[in-house]
Amino acid sequence: MVTYAVLMFGLGFAMVPLYDLFCEVTGIKDTTARKAVKDYTIDKQRLIRVEFDATINQELAFEFRPATPFIEVNPGETKEVNYYVKNNSGRDVIAQAIPSVTPVLATTHLNKIECFCFEQQELKAGEEKIMPLRFVLDDALPDDISTVTLSYTFMDINREKLQKNLEDAEEALKRLISSN
Repeated sequence: MVTYAVLMFGLGFAMVPLYDLFCEVTGIKDTTARKAVKDYTIDKQRLIRVEFDATINQELAFEFRPATPFIEVNPGETKEVNYYVKNNSGRDVIAQAIPSVTPVLATTHLNKIECFCFEQQELKAGEEKIMPLRFVLDDALPDDISTVTLSYTFMDINREKLQKNLEDAEEALKRLISSN
């Protein structure tokens, strides 16, 4: 049980660097490997529902949500939506939004042209931002996909805080085990 708890905390600690490595290896964040926007053909015969989701991880005192829950797009058409974020804590926070696309097969067909997830976001205590997301769905999106969901999870990237949380949890588990 202790090993499992330590592994889970360790995984949470390593999530952002692991995601960065995954993106580097797979090329997901490298939009240069995809078609240029001008090279897409707009498929007016298809309409794809793109849903937007937002979650917060690691006890962040943030408000985070898409400005709209979904839009309908033709493959090949460039669209822009906004996300809202507010730091409700009394301290400055540096966070990063980690994207996820479902179905997974759609990941390679979603080209994010501009995204707040490309960079770390520094939010001062009480600060709020409107963050744009510009994207295009590849016109080669498989025909059996009619809905794509784009989810973001905001994570605090303060490594010292994460390390302290890991150490505190490990210490608490040791105390719990030794008291039994």
